Amino acid sequence: MSLLNNSENRRNVIFYFQVHQPRRLRPMRFFDIGSGHSYFNDSLNRDIVQRVAKSCYLPANALLLKVIQKNPNVRINFSISGVALEQFEEFAPEVIESFRALAETGSVEFLGETYYHSLACLIPGHEFEIQILKHAELVEKLFGKRPRVFRNTELIYSDEIGRRVAALDFRGIFTDGVQKILGNSKSVNQVYHHPEDPSLKILLRNYLLSDDIAFRFNHHHAPLTAETYVSWLSDIPAFERIVNIAMDYETFGEHQKKETGIFSFLKKLLSTLARSSSHRMMSATEAVDMLESAGKLSVPQHVSWADHERDLSAWIGNDMQKDALASLLKLDKPVKAAANAQMLKLWRSLQTSDHFYYMSTKRGTDGAVHDYFSPFPSPYEAFINYMNVLTDFTLHVKHSKALPRRGSMHSQTPATEILGV
Repeated sequence: MSLLNNSENRRNVIFYFQVHQPRRLRPMRFFDIGSGHSYFNDSLNRDIVQRVAKSCYLPANALLLKVIQKNPNVRINFSISGVALEQFEEFAPEVIESFRALAETGSVEFLGETYYHSLACLIPGHEFEIQILKHAELVEKLFGKRPRVFRNTELIYSDEIGRRVAALDFRGIFTDGVQKILGNSKSVNQVYHHPEDPSLKILLRNYLLSDDIAFRFNHHHAPLTAETYVSWLSDIPAFERIVNIAMDYETFGEHQKKETGIFSFLKKLLSTLARSSSHRMMSATEAVDMLESAGKLSVPQHVSWADHERDLSAWIGNDMQKDALASLLKLDKPVKAAANAQMLKLWRSLQTSDHFYYMSTKRGTDGAVHDYFSPFPSPYEAFINYMNVLTDFTLHVKHSKALPRRGSMHSQTPATEILGV
């Protein structure tokens, strides 16, 4: 029986924001292999993290804190990758403090994910579970609470992934509400459960309403207004139990610049919903605990929130990507047999999904998005660079040599000490 009155005429809304910054690779030519260079372009990584901290993370977090202080029933959910948290601690510790301030309000929930924002769910064995638990440990250490709801890298999901996540005692999981898993009889605005395990609730992103903010905020005759957006939420039938709005947090101030009015929109939207008698914001855990499932949802094939296909093609859609991933996976046993913590951490860092995303050769709108995020001039150069790094790394693994050291400007971060890797 639901803890909520099913006759209650309110529309429940989840706002969930993804926070991720990859550790981008430095340019590595063929003749650099064996030279002892560091693999990561941490000068560029530092500059990007500090720039986005100023444009997005710090002003957006300050805005949320003020809104929550005035409206305690506001609820916000974040998923922050482990590699992003490490870089915040190293390059912009004030960002960590601003997220801690939000955590202390009790109105913000942090979701679980893979530590390295990786494709570990595709790796045989228990690598996926190891990275999830490492991420959970870090989130609990930094923000005081262990995640109970999970979102996989780029919302990659299948029935198998659901089984593995449920076995780790998560109560819920997010994925994208794509038509191919809903068919003609299911609504995106409902809670579902795993076909073999009713204890795992499935929350589906309403990608149309999410993308209206993330991608189409300025595609109207004028910038989208909070009043218009709330009216769209109000048009959803009350019997549809929940609307999940999810996007990259960098939408606010980085992808959509401050000058567009995106911060004013966010403030007005949250404040309006907080005072509304017909809407209620929920944390992910509140949703999975309080809302009944509308039934089983079976997802036999992988889905994701990436590109028009909403599958794995953003990362393994061409032969270059498949070759790069296969080469990386061949190192699983040798790296773990070496029992070298630094080597293991580097191998996991090379699993980050962004490295494969940059190799995509898609055209059109999808291709433009891939190009926007890539630090490389072309997918082919991203592939060659990655394989040069991997070749160098393979030589170190094969001969169990000491790995390239990071520059003197970098130190062991607290996150690394927490995880012991």
